[in-house]
Amino acid sequence: MTDILQTLSDEVIGFLGISGLIKMVQSGNYSSLATLDGIQSLLWPIIPFLLLFEIIRAVFYKRFKVEDYRIPFLVFVVNRFISRFISIAAVGFCIGLFEKWAIFTTTFTWYWLIYGYIVWELSHFVYHYFGHKVRILWCLHSTHHAPQQMNLTVNFAHFFLEAPYADVVRTSICILLGVNPALMFFIMFIDGFWGSFIHIGEDTMKDARLGFLNRILLTPSHHRVHHAKNPLYMDTNFCNLLNVWDHIFKTYQDERREMKIEYGITREMNPNSLWDVYFGEFICLGKDIAAAPTLKTKLLYIVMPPGWSHTGDHKTAKIVRESFIAEENEQQEVKIGDAAKVSA
Repeated sequence: MTDILQTLSDEVIGFLGISGLIKMVQSGNYSSLATLDGIQSLLWPIIPFLLLFEIIRAVFYKRFKVEDYRIPFLVFVVNRFISRFISIAAVGFCIGLFEKWAIFTTTFTWYWLIYGYIVWELSHFVYHYFGHKVRILWCLHSTHHAPQQMNLTVNFAHFFLEAPYADVVRTSICILLGVNPALMFFIMFIDGFWGSFIHIGEDTMKDARLGFLNRILLTPSHHRVHHAKNPLYMDTNFCNLLNVWDHIFKTYQDERREMKIEYGITREMNPNSLWDVYFGEFICLGKDIAAAPTLKTKLLYIVMPPGWSHTGDHKTAKIVRESFIAEENEQQEVKIGDAAKVSA
């Protein structure tokens, strides 16, 4: 019984990110606050406590719904048991494998930090983009997009193999392009903190554009767009903090004030079923492969974008979005034409 309680205590402390603060208080030595580890100990608990604030606020205003938090929490629990050490091993493996092939080596300085972060964002864009454009990778990523409400628990809703896949892609690109491991780990810390924050719910932060920062950084507003299934918003805003690569690759999309965001994924699903959230896309892929008439089309279902069909009736995000934009432009032209007739 004591071991069980200790394990639960460790899990709660680990989730809240307060182990560093506890050690600091117990030792009475606060000099570590002047170090990177000390700063991290102060920042790590912010997101978990923001989540608690979000829940308490929702309860106070009678907006709390268990179903908005239950499935992401269950996914988090499942992942804690399955993939606790896989990502760490994946990062270490890639560093050891690719470090000798780096085009050059950076140092831990402010100017290399700028370079390193731009490279990191590129690596994040690559992982994230293909997570939406390759069907088997979408099966890994879809768990994160399944929740139909945005709140901080969504940050914890991932299929257990997605983090290792993401870390392999991001670490490999960064190391090969010269970002040294120490600098990369520092960037990963910043990226992890910001990547959690941008999932903050609308009840806690209604207008998440963050003023002038909306023009510089990827804000919670941008990430809400990314999680939307509205045709205009599909497959946009893949970056995490600096949206430079979204601008370069033309995947950037601002949130429209007049367009209500619809969260979730486009297939019919049960958002309150852990099985459907976690394995639903794999089951759909399996059915499509089984129905495909040839070996080639079976393989294509694995690597083509979600919505691709061997019948030619494609419903990919790109086609749906382009169709919406074309229809919207056509309606705008009609309005302009009607206004011109009236004025004439």
